[in-house]
Amino acid sequence: MADCLFCSIVAGDIPADVVHETGTTLAFRDIEPQAPTHVLVVPRRHEPDAASLAAAAPTDLVDLVEAAASVADQEGLGEGYRLVFNTGAAAHQTVFHAHLHVLGGRPLGWPPG
Repeated sequence: MADCLFCSIVAGDIPADVVHETGTTLAFRDIEPQAPTHVLVVPRRHEPDAASLAAAAPTDLVDLVEAAASVADQEGLGEGYRLVFNTGAAAHQTVFHAHLHVLGGRPLGWPPG
């Protein structure tokens, strides 16, 4: 999609600090980190949210979680990390391309919101 920020990053049209990639995923550092480690893992395929991705390409959703685990290992988050999907504007999804946040590097409180 031409007007999608994450599609433009996946295409290489917008630079990003890429930390991991596979044939189906791309992981890059968030430009407004909410934790010492804050990486976004996106599918190369455009779907607006995680539920849509699960319906259209369930193996791509599995690939996202596997890539997130690889990022967490690579970033040394063995003490713990959080994986977050925001779905919809009310949940603070601001880019409507499915993406998974990998957060860690400090204690994470509960509840998260």
